[in-house]
Amino acid sequence: MKRAIYPGTFDPITNGHYDVISRACNIFDEIIVAVAESEAKRPMFSLSQRIAMVKATTGDHPKIKVIGFHTLLVNLSDELDANIIIRGLRAVSDFEYELQMGYANASLKKTLETIYLMPSLEHAFVSSSVVRAILNFDGKIEHLVPKEALELIKCKRD
Repeated sequence: MKRAIYPGTFDPITNGHYDVISRACNIFDEIIVAVAESEAKRPMFSLSQRIAMVKATTGDHPKIKVIGFHTLLVNLSDELDANIIIRGLRAVSDFEYELQMGYANASLKKTLETIYLMPSLEHAFVSSSVVRAILNFDGKIEHLVPKEALELIKCKRD
């Protein structure tokens, strides 16, 4: 069984994230979407809210499991018996950071592989930071996030 972890803050989940998750399902038998606590990033949404958004978005897809975590990704991969990490790349700036993280993880665990997927072109500009910036000004985000997440975002904002 090919099990992969797609880690991230998902603050909030975007159409770009969902695109990567959907495409990863075509490659792997199981995708564990691991929502990072990320206190240092001071997320707009709580861990439980972010997990709920990802679960609502991915529904009851048989290949997808959603969990929260607050540990080293390498340790999580051991706990989950998963040696493949999925990361999304939108731009060259993402690549530099992701390459460094991939090498750091590999230095801690030689058997850990990182697979990079690019979102589809229509989602290449979408990031959680862009969504949060728009939300701070009560702007329109319907085209940037999955409709299931949008409902939860609206509830949190009201």
